[in-house]
Amino acid sequence: MYRRRQSKLKWILIIAGGLLVLLAITYFAFSLYFRNHFYFHTEINGLKVGGMTVEEAKEKIARDVGDYLLTIYGRDEAKYHILGRDIDNSYVPDGSLEKALENQNMFAWIPSVFKANQMDVPTPMTFDSDKLAAAVAALPGFREENITMPVDAFLERSESGYEVVPEVLGNQMILEAVTEKVNAAVTEGEGQLTLTDEDYVAPGVTAESPILLEALDKVKAYTGAVIQYKISDYDEKLQGEDIFEMIEVNEDFSVTFNEKKVADYAQYLASKYNTYGDVREFQTTQGDTVQIGGGDYGWVINKEKEAAQIKEDIMSGQVVAREPIYSQRARVEGFEDIGDTYLEIDYTNQHMWYYEEGRLVLDSDVVTGNVAKGNGSPDGLFKVVYKQSPAVLKGEDYESDVEYFIVFAYNVGVHDASWRTRFGEEYYKTDGSHGCVNAPGDVAAELYGEIAVDTPVIAYYREPVELTAENCKISNAYSYVEPEEDEAE
Repeated sequence: MYRRRQSKLKWILIIAGGLLVLLAITYFAFSLYFRNHFYFHTEINGLKVGGMTVEEAKEKIARDVGDYLLTIYGRDEAKYHILGRDIDNSYVPDGSLEKALENQNMFAWIPSVFKANQMDVPTPMTFDSDKLAAAVAALPGFREENITMPVDAFLERSESGYEVVPEVLGNQMILEAVTEKVNAAVTEGEGQLTLTDEDYVAPGVTAESPILLEALDKVKAYTGAVIQYKISDYDEKLQGEDIFEMIEVNEDFSVTFNEKKVADYAQYLASKYNTYGDVREFQTTQGDTVQIGGGDYGWVINKEKEAAQIKEDIMSGQVVAREPIYSQRARVEGFEDIGDTYLEIDYTNQHMWYYEEGRLVLDSDVVTGNVAKGNGSPDGLFKVVYKQSPAVLKGEDYESDVEYFIVFAYNVGVHDASWRTRFGEEYYKTDGSHGCVNAPGDVAAELYGEIAVDTPVIAYYREPVELTAENCKISNAYSYVEPEEDEAE
């Protein structure tokens, strides 16, 4: 029994050994086989070459080249094709298959029996370059009806400000760039090509372009500016929406001003705050109220300089507090720009009063221009232009020496009149001056010493008059009327 068991075990060992030897022989045989053949289930660029030699694989690839297809993926899910037969392509081995086989481990063939072995190997080709260029140019993406042109980003004006409208990329391909990439892909035998942004005509300006962003920043800075005008009794600001309306962004993204709107705002300031020549109510020394206008006293904004300063202040992007730019200033700021220091002349009552800080300093009868002879004194709201002592008064038919001359309306002023012995009453109607205000010598002397240049002078009639003298015209007298032309002339 024991011997029988030994004999059985011996045969088992012999059979097992034989099987191992057979397996080893089979393994090494296949290993030697895969030294010159590709693994089973091998695919090169999608083409099955399992169990083939390099030469056999080359022949199959060469046969397959006739069915070559390059798929081009473009923008907006576009897909185009280049066919091998349209470009006369042919396979040109370059040793890539040999290298692929060399990199194949001949001893690791067993897994290839059970799974696919996919390889990407260059399969270079030759082709007709002219035909390839023509095939690329004929792609549907180059047809005019299929092209969406790129559109630059821009700034769009809205009620709330300028907003960025993004660029439109479009799908206009660059023929030279696409041809170059297709050429390279076909040369390498690649089956797919994905175009990138560099293959398309790009917008000149994008939403991220510095020139656009700088313009937007400049607009924001400009509209952040505030001009707080320092005008007594008023609260006047230029800011926000009003500034926005003055700004323009041009096609080249330069930020400029709408000159008309800036000028309009300067005009608005002038219309609101200029008091030069305004008709106003004045409470007289006698307690009643008269209306008086004309003359040359009052605030005058320099519109051109103010407009230029507005633009400069806006461009600073800062909060600026300043006065308007005046070409003429009144003595007092605010609603009542005459103040409490002034000379009042009542032509009708032939009397004048000088007040200083509300206190009556002097008053006196006077003799003014002879209305009957067309020499009526100019009425209006004036200011003392200059003082001269002594002075010589000259006219067409007279020349007079005076000690004190206080000029307030062109060449008309208050002066002493040594040739007069009576003042007041109604002498002016028949024996009035050539237009000046005649005062007693001591009064003229006192007034000359007290009154300052630029002091307001309010001169008025209590009844309607028509002044036609040249000095009334030049001084912007309130009651000036253009003289009628002589019919005989």
